[in-house]
Amino acid sequence: MRGLFIVLEGCDRAGKTTQTQLLQKFFHARDRKCELAKFPDRTTSLGITINSYLQGSQALSDQAIHLLFSANRWELIDSLESKVKNGVNLIVDRYAYSGAAFTSAKGLDIDWCKSCDKGLLKPDLVLFLDTSNKTMSKREDFGAEVYENLEFQSKVREQFHLLKDDSWKIINASGTIEEVQAEIQTHVLTLLNQDSYAPIQRNLWCGNE
Repeated sequence: MRGLFIVLEGCDRAGKTTQTQLLQKFFHARDRKCELAKFPDRTTSLGITINSYLQGSQALSDQAIHLLFSANRWELIDSLESKVKNGVNLIVDRYAYSGAAFTSAKGLDIDWCKSCDKGLLKPDLVLFLDTSNKTMSKREDFGAEVYENLEFQSKVREQFHLLKDDSWKIINASGTIEEVQAEIQTHVLTLLNQDSYAPIQRNLWCGNE
């Protein structure tokens, strides 16, 4: 049986990294193979450039940085798909939805933003960690990167809600770490209890998406 491809999305400091790590422990406790991935992957050559931009040490146009974020996903997607096919449950911290939400929040056309990622691997589950500005601003290190200001994050949150569909699960990320993880696990268990999974699809935002 193939693995699951699960994506956690949300605004900055919504708790995605903490929750992906806890979810991996949840899988391991059930003797399920599980690995984590995170976008942007700052270890690749493209990722190093993206990191410089996010840290404020390199200036790039909105179009250029969007394309770099997308290319960072494309350069790794074959490896991620191979892992899922070989039974690894993959938990991904941010994906193409972040790319479209953040860039369209700057005023760029949302359809153009989405077009760069058409044909990427479609997740089996998208968990959106929804949190208030008040909660977000209190999180450790908020403001350390270029996108971390409340006015912009509010715009990003609006764009996420435009992108979501009925398959997304909205998680109240303003609760305790344990409460958020319990809600996440409920949705994941629904998938794990299935006898079989749908075929892997490379149709993100294609057709009726």
